[in-house]
Amino acid sequence: MPKEHVNPNSLFASLPHGFSQAVIASGRKMVFISGQTAWDARKNMVGGDSVLEQARQAFRNVKTAMEAAGGTLKDIVALRIYVVDYQAESGTAVGTVLREFFSQENPPASTWIGVSALAVPEFLIEIEATAVLD
Repeated sequence: MPKEHVNPNSLFASLPHGFSQAVIASGRKMVFISGQTAWDARKNMVGGDSVLEQARQAFRNVKTAMEAAGGTLKDIVALRIYVVDYQAESGTAVGTVLREFFSQENPPASTWIGVSALAVPEFLIEIEATAVLD
């Protein structure tokens, strides 16, 4: 799928944080991935009280859903990341995991949103994704 990652010099450098300012994509099929959390397939919580480890599990779940839809993480064009009681260290954890899972040259666009709570009290992070497939 043709994608163009747009990171104008007139905006802050977002690549070191693990995301692009904008992504232009065209394709024949769009994939919308529901919010993924730190639950494994048996609804066991992975990562305890660590935003970093919960984020890793949530992104593993995003990857699994993306592959089930016929794509890869490279097809994701946008993320919405919800973090409970967002603090600076939460941002560091999210950025670290984004750089682990996505190309540092062409990561998806991303919005990080601090929230007071998610559907299950133990959840510290939830990640939605949008992808475009050929």
